[in-house]
Amino acid sequence: MTPAAITAAPDHCRPSLILWAGIVLVGLHVLVGLLSLVWLPYDPTAMAGGRLEGPSLLHWIGTDRLGRDLLTHLMIGSRIALIVGLGAVAIGAALGVTLGLLAAFASKWLDDALAATLDILIAFPTLLIAMLVVAASDTANLWSAIIALGIALSAIVARLTRILAKRVLVMDYITAARTSGSSWPKIVAIHILPNIWPTLSVNFALQFGLAVIAEASLSYLGLGAPPPNASWGRILQEAQGTVYTAPLGAIAPGLALVSLAIGVNLLADGLRDTIDPTRRAR
Repeated sequence: MTPAAITAAPDHCRPSLILWAGIVLVGLHVLVGLLSLVWLPYDPTAMAGGRLEGPSLLHWIGTDRLGRDLLTHLMIGSRIALIVGLGAVAIGAALGVTLGLLAAFASKWLDDALAATLDILIAFPTLLIAMLVVAASDTANLWSAIIALGIALSAIVARLTRILAKRVLVMDYITAARTSGSSWPKIVAIHILPNIWPTLSVNFALQFGLAVIAEASLSYLGLGAPPPNASWGRILQEAQGTVYTAPLGAIAPGLALVSLAIGVNLLADGLRDTIDPTRRAR
């Protein structure tokens, strides 16, 4: 290996600027969400000021139509967004990876049936599926929204897992492992999952952002976390009647939602560039 190649090799492993931007944006929301667990400026249910007050030293972002501190509710909204995103991705990953691996190992007719079912589910909007699942439950709450979004996202994960696993199954080292007497669970754990995990991790990051936006939409429609949980979607819904007289009440949660969604997408793009150095070279 030439000296030039030696010095150039570490550059491919160096995180990109896009990845760092995503880490910073998402990291800020994580810090705010963790801080809300131990400290809040005011009690979220307390009428700490006048109605629709502007930013001040006591209320940095102002108050809502009931006189509650907006910064307190935004901090709680960051915590709820992170809980929903992580919970929905965990459920979607568990269901999706399991179904995708079963489809990859299934017989042709069962594989075709599962693939057709997944395509039908993917054709429906994620928010619509989540609304149907939440509506089918007895009450709308945070956990029903997480489960609904996880089920809705699992179809996308299952389809991607099936495609990636089928590509790995035709490799020579899989044939060699089978010839040596390795069982299918061992092949999945040692050969298949490690090879498809980098691509799946990028998809999980994208699913996280989609789950956060979908939860805000559910809360805006009254199907998300009930009061006093201050979801960003509920804050937007409550502020829509006073958007002309106190626009900050709608702008602040909107900016928080957009910044987290952009941060997650930048993080996913940065992970993709880091996993596939040829993209950075291009």
